[in-house]
Amino acid sequence: MPETRSSQWYSGRDRNAYIHRAWMRRGLPDSAFEGRPQIAIANTASDLTPCNSHLDEVAEHVKQGVWAAGGVPLNLPVVSLGETQLRPTAMLWRNMAAMATEEMLRANPIDGVVLLGGCDKTIPALLMAAASVDLPAVVVPGGPMLTGTFRGTPLGCGTDVWRLSEEVRAGTLSEAAFLESESSMIRSRGHCNTMGTASTMALLAEALGAVLPGTAGIPAPDSRLLTRSHQTGRLIVEMVGAGRRPSSVLRPESFHNAIVALAAIGGSTNAVVHLLAIAGRLGVPLTLADFDRIGADVPLLVDLQPAGRYLMEDLHRAGGLAAVLREVVDLLDPDAIDVTGRPFVESLADARIWDPDVIRTRDNPVRSKAGIAVLHGNLAPSGAIIKPAAASAHLLRHRGRAVVFDSVEDLHARIDSPDLDVDADSVLVLRGCGPRGYPGMPEVANMPLPTRLLRQGVRDMVRICDGRMSGTAYGTVVLHVSPEAAAGGPLDRLRTGDWVVLDVPNRQVSVDVPREEFDLRPPSPALVAALARPGRGWEKLYVDTVLGAEVGADLAFLVGGSGDRVSRESH
Repeated sequence: MPETRSSQWYSGRDRNAYIHRAWMRRGLPDSAFEGRPQIAIANTASDLTPCNSHLDEVAEHVKQGVWAAGGVPLNLPVVSLGETQLRPTAMLWRNMAAMATEEMLRANPIDGVVLLGGCDKTIPALLMAAASVDLPAVVVPGGPMLTGTFRGTPLGCGTDVWRLSEEVRAGTLSEAAFLESESSMIRSRGHCNTMGTASTMALLAEALGAVLPGTAGIPAPDSRLLTRSHQTGRLIVEMVGAGRRPSSVLRPESFHNAIVALAAIGGSTNAVVHLLAIAGRLGVPLTLADFDRIGADVPLLVDLQPAGRYLMEDLHRAGGLAAVLREVVDLLDPDAIDVTGRPFVESLADARIWDPDVIRTRDNPVRSKAGIAVLHGNLAPSGAIIKPAAASAHLLRHRGRAVVFDSVEDLHARIDSPDLDVDADSVLVLRGCGPRGYPGMPEVANMPLPTRLLRQGVRDMVRICDGRMSGTAYGTVVLHVSPEAAAGGPLDRLRTGDWVVLDVPNRQVSVDVPREEFDLRPPSPALVAALARPGRGWEKLYVDTVLGAEVGADLAFLVGGSGDRVSRESH
């Protein structure tokens, strides 16, 4: 094995080497400092990130694998982001978590890293960090929870929260029954069991080649996850010896495969901003257009909530990601490699579908074309996206009057007002919710429908927003509208009563107002008054430097990477 990076700290007989070794001994053998790879376990376990609370156990099995392969494992707790707990939104801190992890990986005497994540933003943040520091790195996804049931019916966490809460508002479910279901929703450790953002990013990390093949999607309580964690610990030591870094694994062909996978599994729209941000750290020229170009005609093969019926535990028993991608192997780039150093497509060769109701065959898809659609028009000059697989087919071409809300607070105050001039054909528009505006791009694009329309049987309407929506959500929702209203995007000039046209087949979203009139309109004063204006701290740094959703909503000064070299040595 070539000289390790950590030997810059530990080798030698001078005072600095003495200090580095002495403070780290604490029971370690002398051989720990004699060229053995030092492996950090970037661990997002936290009691305040409930989906990741079991990762300490996963870390122990990674450690055993590292020891078995001749390395030295080192637990490194890193910033953890709990999707359900953080206010205003975990997305506000994704870039901070990535920056802090990157700096800790660079600053410490380590040669490689195992990345433990699960909840929505943790895997993206860890991959962004690893890409920027470019030390050998591999992800262990924490896995989805087991399926809970309520009154004999399986519950999809997130998706059924939205569904059941709307039924309460519609008067078809009692509040008491709704609250009774709460204790059934989360059956075990692990992240959401729907095809939400957590499941999507775990599977896409494997499709990118950043996960030991066959690991993503194993349920969190399944002992096979611990076996894979041990194997990953052994693998990272081998990766250090081979010099296999993110820059050599995560190439354009890897992102091509991730986009194919995103469509085939019916994955979360949040994957778009995360993949763009990861690519930006690597210098891979990924754009919004690539999602449409590569993914638009890919069939949806996984019948999972929110686009279908089943849940993640079902996907795993039906054959998992490998079985899905084997059906579309001709659409994958065969030149992509994974963390083992072998072509990614080789890992699919023995995959089989064990339940064709959960994973459909290519000739019997859930939908024949299911990729993320990228829209443009005078409401979204830099682009917007929609997930057709989660939308209502009859609304994919629609013309309706805009009902505009200037903030989340404005939405909550007026959505159920008896004075709100709204009908089933209206287009609900929520603005000021982009990366800069709220800040942090909250998951509010899937706006609740007016109660009086719910009681009339309406269950979907066209909704447009410069924010995001939960990966567990569904509906005909145009989101990530760019430029956002806070950055002077056209949404800031839209008015209630304007006619809005959505034409997904032709990739258009526009307002039917003469350009000369529209361009001369001033921004909405209520919108401007509601925009975030932090005076200090991370929020100010974020608002001052965040880029648009169309390029991944990273901070301008974090795009790219600085490698693993420390700028100054300690003295």
